Amino acid sequence: MKACIYPGQGSQTVGMGAKLFEQYPETVEMADNILGYSIRELCLKDPENKLAFTQYTQPAIYVVNALHHLAYVEEPTTRAPDFLMGHSLGEYNALLAAGVIDFSTGLKLVKHRGEIMGTANGGAMAAIMGITLDVVTETLEENQFKSIDVANINTQTQTVIAGLPDDINRALPVFEKKGAKTIPLNVSAAFHSRQMESAAREFSLILENFQFRAPRIPVISNVTAKPHQAHSIRQLLSTQLRHQVRWLDSVRFLERQNVDTFTEVGAGRVLTRMLKKIHREDRQLSKAA
Repeated sequence: MKACIYPGQGSQTVGMGAKLFEQYPETVEMADNILGYSIRELCLKDPENKLAFTQYTQPAIYVVNALHHLAYVEEPTTRAPDFLMGHSLGEYNALLAAGVIDFSTGLKLVKHRGEIMGTANGGAMAAIMGITLDVVTETLEENQFKSIDVANINTQTQTVIAGLPDDINRALPVFEKKGAKTIPLNVSAAFHSRQMESAAREFSLILENFQFRAPRIPVISNVTAKPHQAHSIRQLLSTQLRHQVRWLDSVRFLERQNVDTFTEVGAGRVLTRMLKKIHREDRQLSKAA
């Protein structure tokens, strides 16, 4: 069994998609008309250093992922996947690949999403590595860090937390005493946490204006770590903004469905490295047991 996976924010680099903009001029022109600027110039040159800003990052990654998908399905040896999955923003490319939305609908949604998330502020995020989720949650409870949420569960020993900046800064030394490596993330808000409640409500109103078709291929939801159902796609896309990304649980679900091949389609190979880390940690835990 095979799954195609699509990366999200954090996979962007200047120069991404360089070989694809010439290959799919109609899609690129459509993107420019929707966005009101040259997506090619943003991705290849980024002359105004906008690629690091969420409202530009998200459309750029969505478009480059979509172009990679077009090239991928045109390869003569490509076999249709049995499942699709994306990390946060990448879920929109998975929904595109499943026929739930078309390219323009997805880009319009991502544009709105990036603008809403880009205006959010007052929060912080940090990666906690080298300790398990259980230790992370126990540490938060023991030290009364009640404003901090778990935002991403990426691997057995890679968790992202989100909350108020002062609380995140106070928590990092505590995690380091537990043996963790901590990395503050360069973000302006606490994405995938309760701090995004108002953003999720605003985005839910936008989602009401769009239509979603039933998936032709099962798409795994970041929120439930199970396949999307047609009737709840709109709700889960709104919830995703304030809910933790259950990447590890999603990978586990696919493995239980006998998926043994994961193909990353898009900008970079962030998810491929993450999968290798999951499997490496599995082997280590198996030996320790």
